[in-house]
Amino acid sequence: MEVLSLPNPAAHAISIRAKALAFEDPNSKILLERIRLVAPSDASVLVTGESGTGKELIARLVHTLSERVDRPFIAVNCGAFSETLIESELFGHERGAFTGALDSRPGWFEAANGGTLFLDEVGDLPLSAQVKLLRVLQEREVVRVGSRKAIKIDVRLVAATNVKLEAAVRAGNFREDLYYRLNVAKLALLPLRQRPDDILPLTKHFIDIYTKRLRISTPTIADAALRRLQQYSWPGNIRELENVIHHTLLISRGQQIEASDFQFSSLGVLSSLNEGDVAAADGLHAPAEQRTADSASPLQALKKALTRLYDENPPDLWQDIEAAVFSTAYDYCDRNQLQTSRLLNLSRNIVRARLAQLGILKLQAADSI
Repeated sequence: MEVLSLPNPAAHAISIRAKALAFEDPNSKILLERIRLVAPSDASVLVTGESGTGKELIARLVHTLSERVDRPFIAVNCGAFSETLIESELFGHERGAFTGALDSRPGWFEAANGGTLFLDEVGDLPLSAQVKLLRVLQEREVVRVGSRKAIKIDVRLVAATNVKLEAAVRAGNFREDLYYRLNVAKLALLPLRQRPDDILPLTKHFIDIYTKRLRISTPTIADAALRRLQQYSWPGNIRELENVIHHTLLISRGQQIEASDFQFSSLGVLSSLNEGDVAAADGLHAPAEQRTADSASPLQALKKALTRLYDENPPDLWQDIEAAVFSTAYDYCDRNQLQTSRLLNLSRNIVRARLAQLGILKLQAADSI
């Protein structure tokens, strides 16, 4: 299969999502085969994976390979709406249901009727919306906010998350019955560092896109540069790879890309903190004794990285390490403050304050603390 990309990628120029996906790595080929088995059914699908790995593209591929391919595909980011608006967005509302509801409006479930609804960041749904979502999945009908009339729908649901819903269930932040409703067919998307054979086709794909956009000739890639790409940990996954290639083509106008042309984030040295390193597609889990032996490797890698930093003795070392911890946690949680605070076991106010002080949040976010 060729590189899979979003329709009209230029329309997503400022999007934080991954815009391309490859299936050259053996792990990716196994995932693709699983997608082909799952897609023809109407079973609910749960896509898991780190931020920037291409979860929406997986959802679109499931839709494309299903019998609903000629029907709507609607993508909704659950973290983009406030708790007061999310139910109206998903299920619709009637005129006068709340202040500002001047007209009746269908929700995203009705808009996707007959097709596929993709709910990204489903772990961010408030409990009240989770109750209604569970009822929709059970009864196959929606009730708009402010109405008592049920509307029958035929929608296939694909949900995605970059946080562990099992932990959210144990913490009481996600309904267990809804988790089982969503997790009928699970597709675990590995981080880019665990599927290195996908890096070259993705690199060539992004080079092709940006050379056309920048109107420059297509350069070759030196062997050392390719090895550098495959050795890097890619904490930002495919999204970061695209940015690195874009920046490289902006500053390097030679006929060949060298390893020295790449500019990587300093956050990469702490990428082993991401819990996604242990995740694997269903059926690919290592034996229990092997998992036990490997469980210490992320911490060992962190200690080695810190030792290298101590040897280099850069200025403001502790500030850089603290910034890396908060930044990688924030990106890992898809830039969601609440999930970041839970991951770091810190209060949300502390997380917001540190992100603002580090310049990761906009100034107006700091002013609102």
